[in-house]
Amino acid sequence: MGADLSHGNADNLCDGSATLSLPRFSSTPARTRPKGPAVGIDLGTTSSCVAVCQKGRVEVIANHYGSRTTPSGVAFTDRERLVGEAAETQRGLHPENTVFGAKRLMGRRYDDPAVQGGMKHWPFQVAPCGEKAQVRVTFKGVEKAFYPEEISAVVLTRLKQAAEAFLGRPVSQAVVTVPAYFNDAQRQATLDAAAIAGLEVLRLINEPSAAAIAYGLNAGPCRKAKRNLLVFDLGGGTFDVSVLSVQDGVFEVMGTAGDTQLGGEDFDQRLLDHLVLEFKRQHKEDLGQSSKALQRLRVACERAKRALSADLRATVAVDSLYKGLDFCQTVSRACFEDLCADLFQATVEHVQRALEDAGVKKSQIHDVVLVGGSTRIPMIQTLLLKFFDGKELRRSISPEEAVAHGAAIQAAILTGHRYQNLENLLLLDVTPVSLGLETVGGVMDVVVKRNSPIPTKENRNFSTTEDNQTSLFLQVYEGERTLTKHNRLLGTVSLSGLQPAPRCVPVIVVTFEIDHNNILTVSAVERNTGNSKQLVITDTRGRLDREEMERILEEEQEHRAHEEAAREKAEALNSLESSTFQLKRAAEHGKSLDDRAKRRVLEMCEETALWLEENRLAPKKEYEERRRELEDVCYSIITHFSKGGDAESNC
Repeated sequence: MGADLSHGNADNLCDGSATLSLPRFSSTPARTRPKGPAVGIDLGTTSSCVAVCQKGRVEVIANHYGSRTTPSGVAFTDRERLVGEAAETQRGLHPENTVFGAKRLMGRRYDDPAVQGGMKHWPFQVAPCGEKAQVRVTFKGVEKAFYPEEISAVVLTRLKQAAEAFLGRPVSQAVVTVPAYFNDAQRQATLDAAAIAGLEVLRLINEPSAAAIAYGLNAGPCRKAKRNLLVFDLGGGTFDVSVLSVQDGVFEVMGTAGDTQLGGEDFDQRLLDHLVLEFKRQHKEDLGQSSKALQRLRVACERAKRALSADLRATVAVDSLYKGLDFCQTVSRACFEDLCADLFQATVEHVQRALEDAGVKKSQIHDVVLVGGSTRIPMIQTLLLKFFDGKELRRSISPEEAVAHGAAIQAAILTGHRYQNLENLLLLDVTPVSLGLETVGGVMDVVVKRNSPIPTKENRNFSTTEDNQTSLFLQVYEGERTLTKHNRLLGTVSLSGLQPAPRCVPVIVVTFEIDHNNILTVSAVERNTGNSKQLVITDTRGRLDREEMERILEEEQEHRAHEEAAREKAEALNSLESSTFQLKRAAEHGKSLDDRAKRRVLEMCEETALWLEENRLAPKKEYEERRRELEDVCYSIITHFSKGGDAESNC
């Protein structure tokens, strides 16, 4: 009874509480003895990056392709799962089976406006699974459904593998970054993704804060004096701005603002929409009828956007784009800036809001630090220069790598790897969104205000609204609006077994606790009786439950074993092919061999090549046996003949 609450008198928190939190799948330990290197990971919307800090020095780790960033995409084919650069090649060929931008889906319900809006542009299918959203693709000829966390886990696994190859040892711990404006559900989803990838998350830290650490450490002796930084982080899918004070290694976040649905992908979409209309004007055909054509054009638009950061004009050209029709259009930087003018201006408005929340004037900002690939756009820089009256914009660390750079530093500190330049480095972050409970009339009673320092714990007393009320419902919301209907419901806590009493007499102490990861735990206890009955939690946050996690972990382990077996088989096949080519080359160019020996070696190489063509699906063992047989016989021929023996006798 009684969905509304009324305030009781203030009092101390009683012992015994029940908790509003789903099962955690990664822990946040305190500083411990070194367990080997922990890495810093920037899990991005369009690209991701991994770095490690050893002996006080940060190294960004290149992937298997030699690139320092990895595209955050996963493609599914009839034979395998492709990640990163390999997945990118599939975007224009099989867009319906190539998932990019999963970060925008993580922690969101299917009916979330951001999900519904994104479905208009994503080439892959998004479908409901209860309240959650899943992507559906065809994998090995079978339709499969994956949670966004699973897609992100595949990307994290690839980064983990790159780090292990670089370090020459297993990697199990990481500091993972998230947008400062990520809410509780999105942070929890990030922890789930890391758990699936086999990573223990030492801490989640906000992307602008990580970049500030990287910049502050890079600044050297200057960090002894107090400085105010504004970190402007505009990536592929999210935008954050944070105001920090930095002094003697202490980084204190004073204010943050942003938009988790604003980034480079939105700029690409504006250009894409413009060119779709242009194609229709030129050819009287609607590209919207072909997801493949749209994705090929989207890739070309992204290339053009990057080119326009350096040139005043860029050409978008796609051969046989749709129904055999070629498309070629020149786009000017002025046109692109006009298409995205409102989006660019929105970033400046968030800068103003962050400054106001921090209580800092723009004249008091010492350094403006640019983070994220989209900060390379000239108009973004022009707007910032104008806003800050010509103040120089700092880009001493690559915008695409700065976040992972700072995360690696934090990872080194949390694992006890202390060096002189890391001494006394401390990050004091804030919570980005106000948190509270619904009270009488659907009013939001804020318990933790936005931009409150974390970790934090706040208590608030509530009571019943009816006589003899025996149960109480606490509805937890996040948001900045006065009425809860305009904010986001996190969960409903049901506390039963209350002692019958007149209204407003029982005192229910509610505690909001936020940890270093910005993860919220809500607990409630009846003061007089210490009632701590099990709370009934209605999960509206879209998190994976324990059964789902266990199923996903089991499937992922099986898939990794399958991928490892496939890799070993591919290596065996490649080794056989390589031996065949080498022996053939040795026979063709071996001056000490007579014609009989050459002929026999070449015949065996030809036989092996024909066998390979007909046995591409043979097991690894057969490839290995065939290679040993080929090498043993051929080397015997070559060795024997080089000693002057009869080559024919060894055939």
